[in-house]
Amino acid sequence: MLLAIDSGNTNTIFAVYDGTRVRGEWRSATRADRTADEYAVWLTHLMGLDGLAAADIDAAIVASVVPDNLYSLRRLCERYFGVVPLVVGDPEVDPGCGIAMDRPEEVGPDRLVNAVAAHTAYDGPLIILDFGTATTFDVVAADGTYRGGVIAPGINLSLEALHQAAARLPRVAVEQPPAVIGSATVPAMQSGVYWGYVSLIEGLVQRIQAEYGTAMTVVATGGLAPLFARATPAIHHLDQDLTLRGLLEIHRRNHKKEPDSDRDTQG
Repeated sequence: MLLAIDSGNTNTIFAVYDGTRVRGEWRSATRADRTADEYAVWLTHLMGLDGLAAADIDAAIVASVVPDNLYSLRRLCERYFGVVPLVVGDPEVDPGCGIAMDRPEEVGPDRLVNAVAAHTAYDGPLIILDFGTATTFDVVAADGTYRGGVIAPGINLSLEALHQAAARLPRVAVEQPPAVIGSATVPAMQSGVYWGYVSLIEGLVQRIQAEYGTAMTVVATGGLAPLFARATPAIHHLDQDLTLRGLLEIHRRNHKKEPDSDRDTQG
């Protein structure tokens, strides 16, 4: 079975795949100071509740946008599961897509993983809209090449900055307000964030398509994607499992290139 790990700035997601079937999925707050031992105690306990054991894992793949977290995740795989993980971004790991960027080494591994997954699942040129710590728009050509994109402040990050910088503004939850014009401070803040981000989405999608020169399919993923996908026709697909499926696909492509796998196929 494959252990897939998606380590973002806010959360780290662990999933176990038996072939293409998800046997378990668990989420932990990302902390750079968390050790491999701490991860192991937490993860193996949750795996056990789903009838899984460390010995069931025979492969692993990791995508992390937090460099300080990567050592512990590598150590977790090697010490407690007995496997050397593929790490997206390492030179020997082929993401399976071209990168048409001035500095391809700067592209976040999560964005490449999403590009691979989206190209596998959807036709034509794509815009991948990921609602994470940052809100990102990634452009993928019809042939699967990663073409770049847009990075904007994340929604929760914007709300927190507003609360921290303005003494009289409270911390509020992200939700759709009953009206655009707020009749009190909290609904006014919620309107600014919610409808402001809807306008950001619609405006950037329109500008990206105009610059690219063609209509594009927009795929949304990330924690807050369902909240915004229902608010605008600019989003065509909601795909919450995009990143994990991308990890599964990248592992499959790299595994096929291993000599042992080639011999098994030929035999």
